Amino acid sequence: MNTLTTIGFDADDTLWENEHFFRLTEAHFAELLADYAEPEHLSARLLDAEKRNLAHYGFGIKGFTLSMIETAIEITDGKVPGDIIARIVAAGREMLSHPVNTLPHVHETLEALTASHTLVLITKGDLFDQERKLAQSGLGDFFNAVEIVSDKSPATYSTAFARHGDGPEQAMMVGNSLRSDVLPAIEAGGWGTYVPHALTWDYERAEEPDNAPRFAKIETLAELRPLIERLER
Repeated sequence: MNTLTTIGFDADDTLWENEHFFRLTEAHFAELLADYAEPEHLSARLLDAEKRNLAHYGFGIKGFTLSMIETAIEITDGKVPGDIIARIVAAGREMLSHPVNTLPHVHETLEALTASHTLVLITKGDLFDQERKLAQSGLGDFFNAVEIVSDKSPATYSTAFARHGDGPEQAMMVGNSLRSDVLPAIEAGGWGTYVPHALTWDYERAEEPDNAPRFAKIETLAELRPLIERLER
């Protein structure tokens, strides 16, 4: 019998839509820079800037906005018009107020599991923005603890699950990112459950660890409770 006492959940694109707004903003960014670069080239340059800047700005909308500005400067050899910079800043500000749309089966899944397990929200990103989205989602009362972290590593999960549960061996992390939610949780000694989302940032992609005994994949959160029940038999 496997005893799971603690379930960790990712937030963006696991509990609510997020990448959708990044894609819309990136498409607007491509329109603004259409006279200077093709969309595919611009997207690649932007991704390079985002990866390069993670160590400086972290994950989230603010770092994304700064990376767009940096990319615009590079693409135009420093000649980007001031009004385009202003419109990029406005687009980033608009992202910080986008609505919070929860994904299917989230509410009923959390409601069912909170009665029997310790639920912990473990998410990357800007502190203010993640707090805003959690408050607007109406899901906050389901969680025993919230961890907003700068990155997700095996040490992150070991610490979080020791602080809020009985350690990673009796914990499961659920999320849409193999790179951030699943693989490091498994490396820490826990379960990693992958819930694919139609839109996933390229940085978060990785190969599924099919031979890992503590790896699971479900198509929607409706399958999570039956999965946990099977594991705990």
